[in-house]
This record gives sequence, structure tokens and C-alpha cells, in this order.
Amino acid sequence: MEHLEFLHKINIGVHVVAGLIALMLGITSLSTLKGGKAHRKSGTLFLYFLTIVVVTGLLGVLIFEVNQFLLVITILSGYNAYSGIRVLKNKTCKINRQDILAGLFSAASGIYFLYYIKNIGMFWSPIIIYSTLGALFLIVLYDLLRYLIPKGKYGNLWLYEHIYKMVSAFTALLAAATGTVYDEYHPHSQYLPSLFGTLLAIGFIVYFYRRNNSKSKIRELDTNKIVEGKS
Repeated sequence: MEHLEFLHKINIGVHVVAGLIALMLGITSLSTLKGGKAHRKSGTLFLYFLTIVVVTGLLGVLIFEVNQFLLVITILSGYNAYSGIRVLKNKTCKINRQDILAGLFSAASGIYFLYYIKNIGMFWSPIIIYSTLGALFLIVLYDLLRYLIPKGKYGNLWLYEHIYKMVSAFTALLAAATGTVYDEYHPHSQYLPSLFGTLLAIGFIVYFYRRNNSKSKIRELDTNKIVEGKS
């Protein structure tokens, strides 16, 4: 038992350190030029350290039997990051078996947690439990339904998906941190970071949507001028 307790402490230490580094890298990625070298590098490192956070979080839940709610937070953050980087890589709504399985596994984990709290009783604030599970189910449902979008109409949706999912992954990690450190302010210390992240993601999406529309209009004007010049 003593060796398990020692390993548990090591796991917690790695989890906390990796989480802090991931948060700093996430802030760097969010505050640097999108698509630039600093953004890409900090974003890649963020994913690496977030993976460590997810793995140590799962070890804490499955082996050391810490709070089961961490399973949902961990999977929500991990799945958003996974899906966010996959959509950036593929930039398409073409059906992918690997992504479908990842989504179904994440949803099944959320369903397991619902069964779990039904058997042991509600021990966290309902607003936190249901909003977190709702966010997980909604993003998985969207990822499964987006395959129905015609390829010709998918356009730049991959960019807006990437923004929302990566910001959500960051703020889920932030919510877990603030909820742990400032436990006396529950549930506000848990849901406010997520609310902030949602507003931030919307702001980024609106900005890039307008910028892309402006570029499209400029290209259209240039094309019209070329056509008129030739005629």
C-alpha cells in the first residue's frame, strides 16, 4: 500500500506540473499570431503536455481511485484537443473511422459517469456536472453529424471548429485548476473559466469569419477587374 501511495504522489506531482506548463503554453498560443511560428510551436507543446495531464488524470481515476468527476473533465479537455488538432490536419468533413471511435468512446465515458453518480448520489454541484457532460455530448454529437454536411459547403468550418475546440480544451484545463485551488468558491471557480472560454472562442470565430469574408470580397473585386480589363 505504501508503494501505491508513493506512486500516487508522483502521479499527482507530474499531473500538476504538466497542467501548469500546459496552461502557460495555452496562454502563449492564444496570445500570439494565429498560424505564426510561435503559435504553432506553443500549440504543439500544449498538446504534448495536455496529453500528460490526460494520462496522469486517467491513472488517478482508474488506478488510484481519486474523484471520478476528474474523468469527465479529463476526457472533455482531451477530446476537444484531439478533435481540434484532427480537424486542423484534415480540413474536411470526410468520414474517418478513427475519429468516430474516439467520439463514441468519449460519449460512452460520459454515460458511464451518469450511471456512476446515479448509484452513489450527486456529490458535485449539478450545474457543474450537467454543463460539463452537456458540453462533452454536444461536441461529440456535432462531430458525428458534421459528416452529413455536403463537402462543397463545408468551406472554412474546419477553422472555426479548430478555434472552438482548442480554446475549450484550454479552458476545461483552467476550470479544473481553478476549481481545485479555489474550492471555497465552488461552483463559481469551476464554471466561470468555461464561460470565459466560450466568449473568447466566439470572439475569435467572429474575427476570423469577418476577415475571411473581407478577403473573399477583395478577391472577387480583383477577379471582376481582371475580367473587365480583358473585355
